[in-house]
Amino acid sequence: MAYDKNDLKRRMDGAMEQLKTEFTGLRTGRAATSMLETVQVEAYGSHMPISQCGSVSVPEPRMLTVTVWDATISKNVEKAIRESGLGLNPQAEGNVIRVPVPQLNEERRKELTKVAGKYAEGARVAVRNIRRDGMDGIKAMKGEVSEDDQKRLSDEVQKLTDGYIAQIDKMLVDKEKDIMTV
Repeated sequence: MAYDKNDLKRRMDGAMEQLKTEFTGLRTGRAATSMLETVQVEAYGSHMPISQCGSVSVPEPRMLTVTVWDATISKNVEKAIRESGLGLNPQAEGNVIRVPVPQLNEERRKELTKVAGKYAEGARVAVRNIRRDGMDGIKAMKGEVSEDDQKRLSDEVQKLTDGYIAQIDKMLVDKEKDIMTV
């Protein structure tokens, strides 16, 4: 694999987008359909987003409903929401699953900041893995480019990585502040 700075940037941007998506699932206060976007349901022998199993709506400020299209996977959807780490306790009524969104107390806010931290760490790991791929690509060019160029390219990849890690850290601080604001 050869070194391609644009490919590394594209992949790191992808890691950032994934983190933004995960952070939208961590809502404070009000119910929002985006809270369940990261939930993966085991159905038909694979994992799929909840949006492919049913429609999510917000009938009232503290309630989400999921209308499951296939009643046979209703239990799987309920289980996926319960085990998502979002602190939600769904109740199934046929093919409709009601998900009350609890008032955030101090303990729940702290739990959500821990979840946000896990998401941010996952993004950091993804960026570091992309960095490693870039460094491997540079090492593979040994003989094709001078050692000085290899050093310059390595520094370039490290600088790119540091910038993305700093963005992730800032996003985490902002999200934690958002969650802890009453």
